[in-house]
Amino acid sequence: MKRPCFVGDELSAAGFRLAGFRTETPMPGQEAASLREAREMADLVVITAELAAYVPESELRRWQAALRPLLLVVADMRGRMIAPDLGAGLRRQLGLVE
Repeated sequence: MKRPCFVGDELSAAGFRLAGFRTETPMPGQEAASLREAREMADLVVITAELAAYVPESELRRWQAALRPLLLVVADMRGRMIAPDLGAGLRRQLGLVE
């Protein structure tokens, strides 16, 4: 298995480095390119919600639906953007929300 990769802010990256992830902290304007590169190098890619906002929504959805690499969107350490609640979205799609 390839080494997992984190793409996002430097503070969050420090924690993921301690967990054994390869990390990328893209310069402004290079977010989508860094994510594309990470997807080629890893079987698991974790990105912050803030970084996900820079990727076109259709591309992000396609990447999240792919089986490999797995793509996970998380909140950053500073809490500037919250990751989407996948459970709430699934319940809404299934009609389980009032």
